[in-house]
Amino acid sequence: MVPLTCKGFTACGMAAGIKKNDSLDLGMLVSDRPARVAAVFTRNRVQAAPVKLDRERVKSGSARAVIVNAGNANCANGPQGLVAAEAMAAAAARVLNLPDEQVLVASTGVIGAPFPIHKVEAAMPALAGGLSPNGLPDLARAIMTTDTRPKTGAREGSLDGVSYRIVAVAKGAGMIRPDMATMLCFICTDADIPVSNIQMVLKRSVDGSFNRITIDGDSSTNDTVILLANGASGVRIETDNDRVDFQRLLDDLCMDLARQMVKDGEGVTKVVDLTVCGARSDEDARAIADTIAHSPLVKTAFFGEDANWGRIIAAAGRAGVFLDPERLDLYFDDVQMVKDGTGCGPDAEEKATGVLKKPEFSVALDLNQGEGTASMLTCDFSLDYVKINADYRS
Repeated sequence: MVPLTCKGFTACGMAAGIKKNDSLDLGMLVSDRPARVAAVFTRNRVQAAPVKLDRERVKSGSARAVIVNAGNANCANGPQGLVAAEAMAAAAARVLNLPDEQVLVASTGVIGAPFPIHKVEAAMPALAGGLSPNGLPDLARAIMTTDTRPKTGAREGSLDGVSYRIVAVAKGAGMIRPDMATMLCFICTDADIPVSNIQMVLKRSVDGSFNRITIDGDSSTNDTVILLANGASGVRIETDNDRVDFQRLLDDLCMDLARQMVKDGEGVTKVVDLTVCGARSDEDARAIADTIAHSPLVKTAFFGEDANWGRIIAAAGRAGVFLDPERLDLYFDDVQMVKDGTGCGPDAEEKATGVLKKPEFSVALDLNQGEGTASMLTCDFSLDYVKINADYRS
């Protein structure tokens, strides 16, 4: 297993009193040298103050630190929200002796609650004092909201005999859909990536991972993925082959974190790998996969372990793209439930019910009309999801 450390990076997490239960709620990630930066943010039109601030700051292509809190989203707070986000960055910059513009900010938690900037400022000396090369696990815990466990991952590559690492922490358990999901993810690598490539590399990984998952179909106001590359290993990703190898590692890491999010989703009891193939185009396949993955009727059937395949093909039929109902084939794992648009009978349904009793399984819909394909990672809707979100603020 690759250790959760990365050359030139330190991190920490602490309890600053932002959450009601005195758990870790404030974290920091710092590079000991200027790092190239890329970021992907929510596409929600309602955006938290940290997202607005970071959008401007990442344009410079360089950053040294990220300061992040849980328990308060700092969203829908009017002009004071941006003032608080800037003050949060400034407080971190002072203790780290950095320019304000080199510090990025992230928040997650309740929307619309006034941001307790005084608690962040008061905690900053202790937070900076706790920075450690081994601090990423505490950072992962400090960004949790309804998560039941921290989400971390690490990958290691090599170039010309020199090794480098890509290490990440993430949070996300609810308000998740493929629009960047409610998630935060901070990725650091001790490889150096040219500024002309780093944004493209990150976006490709996000599109293939965090934008391919759904828990409840909601997208957040605070979604942020940040990649910092400081070059401390001495490895420089320059050639096409170098980029292919780095991309493969980053893709694998992001997909691992995305799966951790779905498995830890609010009230989730089933994790489902959904594939739609045989469409006229990848775009058509994605539209159908997206519709099935978000369908409350499909997701509740998964929870009830009910092989109600009619809900799946009905969802496919309302995705807004062409399909021939009489050519559809549907599989649960290797059990064929539908052939040429018609159910395969009670024996197949009994076998499929057995598949649905597993905590993880696959669903594949073949349209049999082209080469287009798309995949999604989805889950069930349980009673616990309702309970968790019915009293989230209390």
